[in-house]
Amino acid sequence: MALNVISNYAANVAHRNLTASDAAATSSLAKLSSGTRVVTARDDAASLAIGSRLNLEVNALKQASVNAGQAISMLQIGEGAMGKVQDILTRMKTLAVQASSGQLSATERNMLDTEYQALLAEVDRIAEDTEFNGNQLVNGVTQITSGFTGSAGVINVSATGFFENAGGDDGTLAFTFDSAGGGTFTLTASDAATGTASTYQATLSIDAFDVDTVGSTAFLVTGTAVKLQSTDDGVKGFLTITLNDEFDGSNSTFSGAAVNFATENANSYSFKIGSGTRQHDQITVALDGIGSQQLGIANTDVTTQANADAASEALSLAVDTLNNSRANVGASQNRLDFAAANIATATENAEAARSSLMDLDIAAEMTNFTSKQILVQAGVSMLAQANQMPQNLLRLFQ
Repeated sequence: MALNVISNYAANVAHRNLTASDAAATSSLAKLSSGTRVVTARDDAASLAIGSRLNLEVNALKQASVNAGQAISMLQIGEGAMGKVQDILTRMKTLAVQASSGQLSATERNMLDTEYQALLAEVDRIAEDTEFNGNQLVNGVTQITSGFTGSAGVINVSATGFFENAGGDDGTLAFTFDSAGGGTFTLTASDAATGTASTYQATLSIDAFDVDTVGSTAFLVTGTAVKLQSTDDGVKGFLTITLNDEFDGSNSTFSGAAVNFATENANSYSFKIGSGTRQHDQITVALDGIGSQQLGIANTDVTTQANADAASEALSLAVDTLNNSRANVGASQNRLDFAAANIATATENAEAARSSLMDLDIAAEMTNFTSKQILVQAGVSMLAQANQMPQNLLRLFQ
């Protein structure tokens, strides 16, 4: 090869190899700093795709594990309430047996009934008051059909713990318009067993909507909710009406609209314990209501021997009903325990599979990085030497 000063072939070769060594060292450094073998798709596109899906699955399963844990906690609260109600039923049974004995007078039975009724009220209070994150657990469910339609501006009508007895209560709902811009919803419902009317009211103030100058149109934000709380202290339920901007407070169709109620015995909850949307990715648990209606002891008393005997029989059946409910809750808790254990195993195996594809072998990569680092240092040194070679031609001019 001719000696020249215009082109330095050795320096070009050294520079090319230095560039390649530097790129390899940089790639190795990126892997070491991130801890993953696949930093970009060009490193291993297939592993990146599979690893990403596995990472998605792992994170979803971790949340499913949290869901299962919270579900177990929720059921524990429900079963705790059932346990307390069972204690109350035991005491009520004792009172009923005592009141059914002939040595007591009517006065003494009335004294026993005072405690009996207080305990009966406590059963209903526990049923209504037991909740988890705002969800009532053991009060039973009230289904509602309404005479309202979407064109009337009503999106939904719902109720919680509505009546003390579940005899298929019906009612009428009216709205009294106030020209000042407000109005009052009034629900009048009769107890199916006693015929006693209970009144539920809520006032919709001017702050909730605006009206025009003649007071004929009301404009609401869609989703406005009006809660009707009972004005009768003996009835603990409430009804919620969700309205939209089509609601017209002066519309006569809101006068006497029918509202029908049907009470079920259980609240049903579905817990997501999988990462998908199929049926086997969730567990549905029904929590039976434990109020006096669901247990069959509503309106019982121990004021006479006959009534005490009837109450005693009803309480025995109530305890059996409650025990069945507790057994169902316990079975669901055990199922969720096994589901949580399975989720933990699935998470562990999915994490191992993802690790084998994506995680970096630090020792091997450190060895590789050391090699590339040496090549970079050697390349820098050789490039410096190659740049010195044309200077040797200067000796020919001496």
